[in-house]
Amino acid sequence: MGVTTFTQEFTTSAPPSKMFKALILDSHNLIPKLMPQSINSIEFVEGDGGVDSIEQTNFPEGSHFKYLKHKIDALDTANFMCKYTLIEGDVLGDKLESVVYTVKFVAAGSGSGSVCKMTSHYNTKGDINLKEEEIKAGKDKAIGMYKVVEEYLFHMVLVGLFFF
Repeated sequence: MGVTTFTQEFTTSAPPSKMFKALILDSHNLIPKLMPQSINSIEFVEGDGGVDSIEQTNFPEGSHFKYLKHKIDALDTANFMCKYTLIEGDVLGDKLESVVYTVKFVAAGSGSGSVCKMTSHYNTKGDINLKEEEIKAGKDKAIGMYKVVEEYLFHMVLVGLFFF
């Protein structure tokens, strides 16, 4: 098995605690509501969202993929970090065994907002080497989802409904 690692960062105007809560702790409730055209549902098939829980994401009928499953490997709410592994689903295709993600939100240097730091370890079948362009679409979708959540959080602050 080969391992290909990619890292990426993006900045957001939302503080680390808000992004972490929305994208990690409450994603199973929030993401399907914000992106129903892309994600039908997210549910825990094992556990309650803590370490060793398995979360299944179901895509709408007619989507390119049917579902995927993630296992939560580590969850550090004090430091806004989560490590999880894509363990099952047609998104793995014939090249991947699994993908291990580490996501950490840190305060932006300017004192407001945050930086999301993501590292992905693609564990390939055999000695296959992945190129960044092969996974670009998935990375773009992840950043797109993060931006949708950021916009949602921004609007909740504006209308005074921010209950986080």
